Amino acid sequence: MMNTQRLRPFLAVAVGVLVCTVAVKTADRKVRIIQTNSAGDNVHVIDPATNKVVGIINGIEVSHGAAVAPDGTRIYVSNEADSTLDFVDGKSLKVVKKVPLSGHPNNIAISKDGKHVYVGIIQAPGGVDVIDTVAMKNVKTMQTKGTIHNAYVTPDGKYVVAGSIVGKTVNVFDEKTWEPAWVLDMDLGIRPMAFAANADGSTKWIFVQLTDFNGFAVVDFAMHKEVNRIKNPDLPPGKSTVPEGSDPSHGMAVTSDGKTLVVCSRLNNYLYSYSLPELKLTGSAELTGKGAGWVTLTPDGKTAYVANPVTNDVSVVDVRTMKEVAKIPVGFVPKRNTTGFLE
Repeated sequence: MMNTQRLRPFLAVAVGVLVCTVAVKTADRKVRIIQTNSAGDNVHVIDPATNKVVGIINGIEVSHGAAVAPDGTRIYVSNEADSTLDFVDGKSLKVVKKVPLSGHPNNIAISKDGKHVYVGIIQAPGGVDVIDTVAMKNVKTMQTKGTIHNAYVTPDGKYVVAGSIVGKTVNVFDEKTWEPAWVLDMDLGIRPMAFAANADGSTKWIFVQLTDFNGFAVVDFAMHKEVNRIKNPDLPPGKSTVPEGSDPSHGMAVTSDGKTLVVCSRLNNYLYSYSLPELKLTGSAELTGKGAGWVTLTPDGKTAYVANPVTNDVSVVDVRTMKEVAKIPVGFVPKRNTTGFLE
């Protein structure tokens, strides 16, 4: 039997090497904002360190949702023109595979292990397509009550959540079995969603934006019911609303520390911040870009990137001060965006 006293120094060195290797791999990957453009045929890649476009993915006409693989090797984009999920190489930014979907897609989400991408299908009868990223195949369509606008994976990775505009439903599935867990009927169509977690990491609330409502509902995940509805502030005197192209409030995100919810108001052309769990308004950022259609956050939660489909740019907002600090020109009619690490 090997002497454990002699073995300990070698174990310490081995652990140290492992930690250093992981750190190096993380350091080698760069934070990137992936901005889709719903007109034209490209997707823009933004470096949040410089607030500059550092890459362009070409050849995806009418891109909608995007997701980044956990290891940074791929970007996935839903392609409305071809009704496909496009696989993009994370280094070359070239499309390497197009997987046919069951219908016209909208937004997407990726599993925590990166093995599956969930694609909301807006074309009747709707559903959520399950794409196996290893086999590069469409392996299942999860049936939903109504066609699907946006799909999400909960922060703990245990559930897939899909919202229907026409069905006015929140559809929840077990992520391991792809079987229905529960469905919530609401009074208005379901638009973007975001999630708050309990101390143990499980899902506490779903924040739900609704058709024709300038604000959001709060759904208790365990109780399967709405428990609150928050209206975004009225505009200050002398300020005018932006002509509506869609819904008055569209796009939300929760900071990585779980303390702040940021909410887009298309109608007001503002990004608002609310404290969690109190849900008190804590800040208002007036945007010079127009449209406020979606928002993503940097991993540290310090900076928000708001897609402006009216002015074809992205507003950069400092979350602490709630001030717009930059504006980045991108493609035509930018809508969805996401944050990820690329190699």
